[in-house]
Amino acid sequence: MSKKEKKKKKLTQFKGSILHLSQRLFEKNPEKAISFKEVCSQLAIKDNELRTQCFEVLKELSLEGYLLELPFGKYQLNQHVESVVGEIQITANKAGFLLIEEGKDIYISSKNTFQAMNGDTVKVLITKKGKERTEGKVIEIVERGRSFFVGFIEKHSKFAFFIPDNQKSGVDIYIPLEKLKGANDKDRVLAKINVWPKSSKNPYGEVVEVLTSKNANDNEMLSILCAQGIPFEFPNEVIKEAENVSDTISEENISYRKDFRKKITFTIDPVDAKDFDDAISFEKLENGHLEIGVHIADVSHYVLLNSAMDKEAMKRGNSVYLVDRVIPMLPEQLSNIVCSLRPHEEKLTFSAVFEIDENGKVYEKWFGKTVIYSDRRFTYEEAQEIIEGKEGDYKEELLMLNSIAQKLRKERIKNGALEIESEELRFTLDKKGNPNGVIVKKSKEAHKLIEEFMLLANRSVAEHIAKKKTPIPFVYRCHDTPDLAKMEVFKIFIDKFNYKLDFSHPKQIAQSINRLLNDIKEKNEYSIIQNMAIRSMAKAYYDSDNIGHYGLSFHDYTHFTSPIRRYADLLVHRILWEEITHTKVNYGQELKEKCKHISKTERKANEAERDSSKYFQALFMKDKLGIVFSGTISGLSDFGIFVKINENACEGLVAFQEMNDDRYYFDQSKYMIVGSRFKKEYHFGDTVDVLVTAVDMRKRQISMEIV
Repeated sequence: MSKKEKKKKKLTQFKGSILHLSQRLFEKNPEKAISFKEVCSQLAIKDNELRTQCFEVLKELSLEGYLLELPFGKYQLNQHVESVVGEIQITANKAGFLLIEEGKDIYISSKNTFQAMNGDTVKVLITKKGKERTEGKVIEIVERGRSFFVGFIEKHSKFAFFIPDNQKSGVDIYIPLEKLKGANDKDRVLAKINVWPKSSKNPYGEVVEVLTSKNANDNEMLSILCAQGIPFEFPNEVIKEAENVSDTISEENISYRKDFRKKITFTIDPVDAKDFDDAISFEKLENGHLEIGVHIADVSHYVLLNSAMDKEAMKRGNSVYLVDRVIPMLPEQLSNIVCSLRPHEEKLTFSAVFEIDENGKVYEKWFGKTVIYSDRRFTYEEAQEIIEGKEGDYKEELLMLNSIAQKLRKERIKNGALEIESEELRFTLDKKGNPNGVIVKKSKEAHKLIEEFMLLANRSVAEHIAKKKTPIPFVYRCHDTPDLAKMEVFKIFIDKFNYKLDFSHPKQIAQSINRLLNDIKEKNEYSIIQNMAIRSMAKAYYDSDNIGHYGLSFHDYTHFTSPIRRYADLLVHRILWEEITHTKVNYGQELKEKCKHISKTERKANEAERDSSKYFQALFMKDKLGIVFSGTISGLSDFGIFVKINENACEGLVAFQEMNDDRYYFDQSKYMIVGSRFKKEYHFGDTVDVLVTAVDMRKRQISMEIV
């Protein structure tokens, strides 16, 4: 490279710094008209070439509308220019999209992403508005979405580069040799960014830890967490604060609480659960009714507003449940010990208590702080066996609760709720933590028993707040009505099975889907159609503006029952207690921002959990190369066919490039795969035999061929 080319490259690098510094100068002086000469003086730009760069920057900012060009060569901040703050999504070709609301986004070309990485919160200047799309450019990185990255070291003689596993959510980092922490070429490491100069194409960073091959699963889970920007360690101040929390309950703690310690109380949870955040009490009343208490761990008693634990819990938003581990929202001292409603221990709780009859009619509701003593811890499997006829503890109570739950569920569905049966892919692990079996967990009566009483508590708390004459800022769990465009795609998909649905009205959609799912419950395509129905629906989220919950058919709904693992519930506990005790804390706009944040962390947790499942599916299938399985087509795309193996529910990809009998393409209008020459068709739900040909652990992908 010639000296002239080197100088030009260096000047181009400085342009980013000049742009950033110029923006800061005008934003600090929004009312002031500043000349080109004054800008150069303020920024200490004396070099003629750099002055030319500065002039070009000012011209570009004025063309974009960020600055107003005034007479006599002066510029002023355009205070009417439109800018938006949000989370940026970076595509494979390095362009970006900023989602501003459901179905609408701002396109940002690769040259205008300005050091933004996937998941960062950025400020975007609107540069073009059109019918087709809105365009913009990143003018500020408000907050980095992630601090740590997992990837490989590329070592050179005088420096090294860190290459991330996930190019979409990471970036190549320049690392001085003295900050390698012993890492060698091709070593897999955990790295972090220290600084990203505005004039530099790449950030500067350091190696935090060299990851050994001995703990491959640990490394992969760490990579997944880093890709989503999920914290995997608690800060020291949070751990110290948690360790100082005592699990001893004093008389002072009990004095203002209702005492439920002598009432029959038990928990029902997954077999491997340690954070028991809900319990149910049962008592027959003299009038023939029942008193059923839904008791929730009183986390707000221990986690005080603005404490170190509270700030960290807010940052995390929720616990993350990977296949082989839990990344808790709260330190273990609280989540598994102090707050967990463990059997044969007195615990402080926040409760929703109902006077209810055997038909599920509620006569009275009470909300308040309580103290309980759990008599028995049931696993879902143990409770299910008793419901199905086996003798066991509290059989009468379990059967009565199950009967009421079924009636509550029936009434809910009658009112327009979606009847979705949850399915969960679970793995059995050997002593080394590797999968040796796959189980598809389906929701049974014991699960639905707990679900219905948690729904009753959540709904009742939301109704209690929503009916107040003076509005109280609150956290609602919202679910919008279906998007008609998505429903049309679902309709095309359903037509392939010769099923008909009524999409004339939102309520009809739910009832129509419920009828269909009931009719096909025993058929092979049930699982795929149910999953497609879920994907066609809007995503639930948290908001201080209540629009109701379409899927549950509730006008008012919130999350109250899991404060150990969801920050939303902790917020709800605080607001409800403030209302009960007539103490006012005005959250205002801050509450809406908190809702946005915890909705975002929930999405990140879901992505991490999906990636974790994909990794363990690939790990499970790693030793099954060359074996033929029967499968069901579960997805169609522009590049291939997804097939779910019937025997173990693991999903793989049949890429078009591996289908040698014809040239295939995805016909989106008819929602099928078609061969160009012989017109062979593949549809959702088709049964096919597939040969497992490869497993890529890095991509967490199982490759297949249709036999």
